[in-house]
Amino acid sequence: MPSRQTLSTVLITAAATVLVTALATSASAITLKQAKDRGFVNVAVANEIPYGYMNASGEAEGAGPTVAKAVLKRLGINDIQWVVTQFGSLIPGLKAGRFDMVAAEMAIRPERCKQVIYSEPNTSYGEGLLVKSGNPDNIHSYKAFADNGKKVAIMAGADQLDMLQKLGVPESSMVTMNSNADAISTVSTGRAAAYAATGLTASNLAKKSDAVALADPFEDPVIDGKEVRSWGGFTFAKDSMGFRDAFNKELEAFKKTDDWQAILRKYGFTPADIKGSFAKTTEELCNAE
Repeated sequence: MPSRQTLSTVLITAAATVLVTALATSASAITLKQAKDRGFVNVAVANEIPYGYMNASGEAEGAGPTVAKAVLKRLGINDIQWVVTQFGSLIPGLKAGRFDMVAAEMAIRPERCKQVIYSEPNTSYGEGLLVKSGNPDNIHSYKAFADNGKKVAIMAGADQLDMLQKLGVPESSMVTMNSNADAISTVSTGRAAAYAATGLTASNLAKKSDAVALADPFEDPVIDGKEVRSWGGFTFAKDSMGFRDAFNKELEAFKKTDDWQAILRKYGFTPADIKGSFAKTTEELCNAE
């Protein structure tokens, strides 16, 4: 039988372990009341134009942040502290409690729905390719990399990895980048023949340098008999469901306004993209095969 001192030590240690575990479990949770009482929310972006990024003045812009500001204001929250991180760190950071939500228009995918929870879709968008100016390799599709021996760049944690794999592109043909900002140099220097990204991302990057261009024409990837289109939403930790639900309610109302459509048009979303955002629900996207 352990001594009284040993038993006390064991009990104290056990209690501390329970407390630490409880704190770790709740670290990523936030309720609407807690956010209001605290006076601000921490919102992450991945510096990807036009989805969510910080401008030269240090202000958050893009479809995600601009809509998030409007929705949070409707919830009575005006103070947002923006966090910039790599795309591949968005979900891990959210799960670790480093921020309260993500406004990066992250595509709603079943594998991600197992780790985090989403709002209803805010946007929809298709795919594209950033190539060297003049497209010397004459590449117009993702599937071309399955057998052309060329390398294609992708961003760590992005959906294009899964798409390329399903199209039969070998991993040896993929170049992984940690930042969207590296795409222009990666393609222009020949480290990769192209950068696979959403059409909006590729188009915006093409405007930044004469050394690169948007592959045109571009053949939309068809996977499992379906043309690829993504739906982007706001992302929350699993245990922030109440906050997500409150946000969702106001997002649904805001999407009925002309202001919402004006925001998406400002950042380059087409009428088809805007209409497409209503085509799927988060439940359908999370349960897609």
